Amino acid sequence: MEQPTTLIEAIRYFNDPDVCIQFLGALRWPDGIVICPNCGSDQVRYLGTRRLWECKSKHAKRQFSIKVGTIFEDSPVGLEKWLPACWMIFNDKNGVSSHEMARSLGVTQKTAWFMLQRIRLAMQTGTFARRLRGDVEVDETFIGGKARFMHKDVRARKIKGTGGMGKTAVMGLLERHGPDGHSTVRASVVSSRRRSTLAPAVRENVVPGANVYTDALKSYNDLGTDYVHEVIDHAEEYARGRVHTNGIENFWSLLKRSLKGTYVSVEPFHLFRYLDEQAFRYNNRETDDAGRFVRGLRAIIGKRLTYAQLTGKGSA
Repeated sequence: MEQPTTLIEAIRYFNDPDVCIQFLGALRWPDGIVICPNCGSDQVRYLGTRRLWECKSKHAKRQFSIKVGTIFEDSPVGLEKWLPACWMIFNDKNGVSSHEMARSLGVTQKTAWFMLQRIRLAMQTGTFARRLRGDVEVDETFIGGKARFMHKDVRARKIKGTGGMGKTAVMGLLERHGPDGHSTVRASVVSSRRRSTLAPAVRENVVPGANVYTDALKSYNDLGTDYVHEVIDHAEEYARGRVHTNGIENFWSLLKRSLKGTYVSVEPFHLFRYLDEQAFRYNNRETDDAGRFVRGLRAIIGKRLTYAQLTGKGSA
């Protein structure tokens, strides 16, 4: 059977554990040579009855499964559930809640939530090897509940001022029409909207000489020394030819739709994971579902997230 192109095909295709192992093995070892994740040796043999490999070198943990060294490591959940879960979150435009995932897979909500956070780790770009260039939009927004929807006791505890008080600041940079012809975005949680925070982030991510478009926030005032900096004052207009931040604001709209409509409530401690998720789908929006699925799975290797690390209660 050919590789799946829809969710229902993926569910049927990955119903066989041997097919799951063969599929992941081809992505992990494309040249067909299996490498021991513990010692790096290629002298291994496959134990078909146990669906494990065994390294011929004498060392601890000689036997290993396809899950070792990936986000799936030490998970009792089978690959026939993991891979459809990956398909769903890689491709669902507004995300998938842990309750919906739990119902779909037949696992507990706690298990589904842990699975989703592991998959978001794979969607994380990590260190950017290339700085943005050309036309770059820069903007920031606040993530958090609206005061008018809070109980008065909660509102009195959280809201101590105006604007973004009690919310988390997020910064985004969007490169228009990048190397692949499509706009790409980078988003991260920032400590504040002060110049000392925003300006260094721009310089770290954007090559000198690029065209940088921002709103009238004073924190961006000194960017003109390194960039062709143009400002759009939203109190007067929203676009002036090429000078606008409509692209990154569209991304904010997509992000907030998923946070408010699908996830409802996200703790600031985990917010960066949801930024990674939305940025992954946005940056790969021109790829079809099967392509996004394969691209996401290629990033599961070398990443691991334990429950203790996820909850901030220590590491394992």
